[in-house]
Amino acid sequence: MRFILCFLALLAGANASAEKLTLDRIHNDPSLSGPGVRNLKVSPDGARVTFLRGRDDNQFQLDLWEYNLKDKTTHRLVDSKVLVPEENLSDAEKARRERARTASLKGILSYSWSPDGKRLLVPIAGNLYLIDVAKPDSARMVASGNVLDPKISPLGRYVSFVRDQNLFVIDLNTGKEKQLTSDGKGTIHNAEAEFVAQEEMAQTTGYYWAPDDSAIAYKRYDEAPVPVVRRFEIFADRTEVVEQRYPAAGDPNVLVELKIVSPETGAIRDVELGANKDIYLVRADWSANSKALLFQRQSRDQKKLELVSVDAATLAQKVLITETSPTWVSIFDDLRFLSDNKSFIWSSERDGYKHLYLYDLDGKLKHAISKGKWGIDRLLALDEKNGRVFVQSNRDAVIDSQTYALKLDGSTADKPTRVTQGDGWHDSSFARNGEVFVDTYSSPDTPPQVSIRKPDGAMIEWLEHNELNASHPYAKYQDAHLKTEYGTLKAKDGQTLYYSIIKPSGFDASKKYPVFLSTYGGPHSQHVSRRWGNFFDQYMAQQGFVVWRLDNRGSSRRERAFTDANYHQLGRVEVEDQLTGVEWLGKQSFVDAKRIGVFGWSYGGFMTLRLLAEASDKIAMGVSVAPVTDWSLYDTHYTEQFMGTPKENAAGYEYSGVYSHLDGLKSPLLLMHGMADDNVLFTNTTRMIDALVKRNVHFDLMTYPGAKHGISGRAPQRHVYGNIEAFFKKNLQPETSK
Repeated sequence: MRFILCFLALLAGANASAEKLTLDRIHNDPSLSGPGVRNLKVSPDGARVTFLRGRDDNQFQLDLWEYNLKDKTTHRLVDSKVLVPEENLSDAEKARRERARTASLKGILSYSWSPDGKRLLVPIAGNLYLIDVAKPDSARMVASGNVLDPKISPLGRYVSFVRDQNLFVIDLNTGKEKQLTSDGKGTIHNAEAEFVAQEEMAQTTGYYWAPDDSAIAYKRYDEAPVPVVRRFEIFADRTEVVEQRYPAAGDPNVLVELKIVSPETGAIRDVELGANKDIYLVRADWSANSKALLFQRQSRDQKKLELVSVDAATLAQKVLITETSPTWVSIFDDLRFLSDNKSFIWSSERDGYKHLYLYDLDGKLKHAISKGKWGIDRLLALDEKNGRVFVQSNRDAVIDSQTYALKLDGSTADKPTRVTQGDGWHDSSFARNGEVFVDTYSSPDTPPQVSIRKPDGAMIEWLEHNELNASHPYAKYQDAHLKTEYGTLKAKDGQTLYYSIIKPSGFDASKKYPVFLSTYGGPHSQHVSRRWGNFFDQYMAQQGFVVWRLDNRGSSRRERAFTDANYHQLGRVEVEDQLTGVEWLGKQSFVDAKRIGVFGWSYGGFMTLRLLAEASDKIAMGVSVAPVTDWSLYDTHYTEQFMGTPKENAAGYEYSGVYSHLDGLKSPLLLMHGMADDNVLFTNTTRMIDALVKRNVHFDLMTYPGAKHGISGRAPQRHVYGNIEAFFKKNLQPETSK
């Protein structure tokens, strides 16, 4: 026993002397995660795997790389700095990047393959380049002038893009550019997704090619009905008044239309969307033979979603599927048409879990492809040749992501075959034919590793092994790396809540430690997962904090009974569940229950304020970044999905906001916000400031000139997290903050 105790003491001493993370290193190059990759794609001919990678001297400057499956070599295919040495982005492109959460990135952010696998289309800083993969140094600029959303048509004859709110095509046979729409200006937009579609519906495009290149379906919208919000974007050296059409809860949305245009003739036809104009056009697609255009129409209250088939020749319509819910119907991207032109795959949460179903083209259900008390995250690939589909799911562990195979005929609906192995997080990207896939795997102790695999999961080759060896950027900090532990608690209604906890460096169970409670708490997000981690969590644990996360009811990747719990009263069950976690923490011998602090950003910022307002007796301090303080200030689609409109749910809006609870806020607060935030408008914080002043509540405030919602950029991010650390130490570790 004495030997064991001495050995453990030596281990503790070794850990204590190991080099710890610093904020400067976290926000410097190269990335501590190693040579990461983004936007993985298998070329249509299966010869290459392409991906985006940051530079050693600037992880935010992305270049295009390839791994050649034949000669097993990896090299940079396109140097972004050679194409465009200095970027000057349009306001429209900046806004798109903010919606896509890529505002901090530069260089090549997206690309697409030609159908024959011989050429790549690469947009960068408003210019559009066509690149022959056999001669990548001979990139040809095919369009310029703030080009948005470029695509190569399915058969490869055309390149399409949006410029100045209109749709254009280039015939690659002749090189001639043709403008297909001409009325895009002012409040009229063609082939674009509107603000709430980009922000809340994951709608990254506003136009859709027919598989045979014969037509393009596109969205046309008029944002004239949307109220204008006059925002003051305060920069370090100037103030700009921005008039943004922002549809807050209960306000009018854009007027949307769906049209079909011929790239050959330019002829435009209108597709009827129904008598009710106050709807959301959330998706559009084409059947495999291009004979039918399919669009998804969601009611304004989001309780009904219809899949409508339109005959491409006659424009005659038929509703194929109608999904309804007493709360809301979720939007998915799992619609796939089989090449036999007789059936398609559809996903639904109708039985309480998200599953796949096979339908015929008349909308008749054939059978379920998946079923049971588990759900899929997304459909990854359709392998018609072998009669199977591949899906991503947390079937085996809620905190994990794995890839599974299911038979298309439904014979394995309740017993999918797991393809990926290793507990943790797998993201898979499949070749079009499903014959090979790229697996990106990580765990709390394993940085992202990328491998090329067969459909059964067998290894073909490492694309990026990323071993944590002596040359890895994280190697010098590995000895100080702390384990993340996972567990479950029960909510008051009996549902299971997952948590993670990191105990501090040199942990001594006989001592009591302060707590860094990190929360998000909102829909569409999972905060507790078993993957390569958050460096700031590690940093705070190494600074002597117990680091705690808990996914409350309403969080994503769970059954509908779990996600629906916050309907019409945002903040009620979320706060209740977080306080269940706080209560559990307070009972642990190693936790100082009087030194529990909370931090959150966006919805997490809202949660921080609600927790302090309702439980300042249990939570000693909080840091709230870019919070929603009044849900009537937030956008239509997100807010009304959970709350309805302010008119129909006035009591719910009053309860869900921060202000009706604010008299209970007694603990120290640090409030931070970007002064040019166009998502959670800065007005949320100015109103909060006013309310606190009127109550004579003293608080700390940090605002960031010119910063959007993510307060992106290396220096601002370093400053934000430095402020968070300092405020936690000042209030929970006063002996170390001097």
